[in-house]
Amino acid sequence: MSVTNRYRQAWEGFWREAPPEQGAVLWDAEPVLTAGRHLALFEPQLPHPALPMIDLGCGNGTQTRFLADRFPHVLGVDLAEAAVEHARNADPAGQAGYRCLDAADKTETETLHAELGDANVYVRGVLHQCEPDDRQPLLDGIATLVGTQGRVFLVELAEAAGAVLRGLAQNPDGPPAKLAPVFRHGIAPGEVADAAVHDHLRAAGLTVLAAGELPLITTECGPDGIRIELPSKWVVAARHM
Repeated sequence: MSVTNRYRQAWEGFWREAPPEQGAVLWDAEPVLTAGRHLALFEPQLPHPALPMIDLGCGNGTQTRFLADRFPHVLGVDLAEAAVEHARNADPAGQAGYRCLDAADKTETETLHAELGDANVYVRGVLHQCEPDDRQPLLDGIATLVGTQGRVFLVELAEAAGAVLRGLAQNPDGPPAKLAPVFRHGIAPGEVADAAVHDHLRAAGLTVLAAGELPLITTECGPDGIRIELPSKWVVAARHM
């Protein structure tokens, strides 16, 4: 199974339109507020930190480059070729590698695993943006990439984030400038029940090793000028032992 053409085209359109500057996209917050905080939770759970690190859903590569400063082999992957182009253009020194990957496609993840071997995988805010039917295949693909030795750090919007996003979208003046393109391209964030995340992990053969809550920081501010933070939950998971 792979993602639908409509979904792929929606992301291609979004990233072709997105400005190249860091911070121009809603979720493109500074690494010190995102991957930096996540690594403090993820690294203690990595028995094999020298494994390749895959930034799944890398977008323009802001977090990928941060990870590349800390791990020896980092690969950013994204469904959209336009996103991968942004990432490569922003990384002229080649700190990390970048390529397209449909992580819901069994053949593609198996091919990448055959090339890299087991990997540690960083996934931030991808599951809730998938079509519902793609969510389990995505987690199955992540399990393939993790193999027997790797770990996955998965952070997703909590159910409570839905009310925040609906409130922003229904503002009389319209949604915030950086949220509007998400809706315009037909990739409005979907709600994923908190319990469903754990159900998907279990179905993929992954065991939760650690879990908690941490706000997902955006690059947009509300009418009060304060940075918008979305409730989120994180887990570290590995193959059943």
